[in-house]
Amino acid sequence: MFRILAAISLALIVLPAWPADSCPHRGDLDAMYCDEDRDLMADAPKDPARFRNPASLLLSYSPQEDTAAYEKMWAPFVGHMGQCVGRKIRFFQVFSSAAAVEALRSGRIQFSLLATGDTPFAVNVAGAVPYAGIGGGKDKKLLSYHVVVLVKHDSPFRKLADLKGKRVAHTAASSNSGNMAPRALFPAEGLTPDKDYKVIYSGKHDNSITGVLRGDYDAAAVADDVLDRMLTRGLVKPGDYRVIYKSQPFPAGSMVLAHDLDPALAGKLRSCTLSYPFSAELTTAFQGADRFVPIDYRQDFVAVRAVARLSGEAISRPGRDRKDAGK
Repeated sequence: MFRILAAISLALIVLPAWPADSCPHRGDLDAMYCDEDRDLMADAPKDPARFRNPASLLLSYSPQEDTAAYEKMWAPFVGHMGQCVGRKIRFFQVFSSAAAVEALRSGRIQFSLLATGDTPFAVNVAGAVPYAGIGGGKDKKLLSYHVVVLVKHDSPFRKLADLKGKRVAHTAASSNSGNMAPRALFPAEGLTPDKDYKVIYSGKHDNSITGVLRGDYDAAAVADDVLDRMLTRGLVKPGDYRVIYKSQPFPAGSMVLAHDLDPALAGKLRSCTLSYPFSAELTTAFQGADRFVPIDYRQDFVAVRAVARLSGEAISRPGRDRKDAGK
């Protein structure tokens, strides 16, 4: 996480949108932003001259288990958004969570699908405003997932405490299911990351899953919705693994937009996103979810922010500074 923050800081030199002496409340937001209404997200600029209203837009998302397949899967949505908004919209492929956050912070992209753990980080560091999440289905609710720990089907491990001294994969520092939740939740189960085992970062959930099956890792902490999608596509077979731990549910990511877009454009992006009916392929991939539903970042991501704090991973520049000061 520190490397991500450092990369963003070095790559971008941006004049603060809110001088320190003019912002009454900022919370965990970066100094570039202000949260005067205390909704935990960056306020829109007070000066209309600072609104951005580009003629063409870029959409991105946190890298998933198969970037090329996801780009193809979301192509109809990109087409819908372009037609609905009335502007040219292109997909902007990134290969790391850091790149997605940096692109938002720099203004390179205007809206993005983000993974759960990347959402609060992007809110605090890049001024992202979460406004929708994947949901729908029969209950019309926000899609959720669980953190699961899987091992090979024939392994001797039955509970988390059995993994002491073993090779356990996490995905990436900014991942909720792949890192922050395990750090926050595993100690109560008798297993403390970096104390009872050395964390091995695999980069992505599919890397962790296939790494366990190949024998590269003894176990891996992953999101069960990613595992379900790999099962649906035949990339993993049910008999290949066992699950020895399952967490509470967490929201399955978010759709965010930049805080400084022209209000009319931001409103159009919101309404066009919420009006999109998922294709059969998307609905199958997301376990019956068939649309985007509105989200309340303050309420819907309470557990995610709490886990981040418990895990000790910084999701803000002030958090990074406090951790550095304590070393």
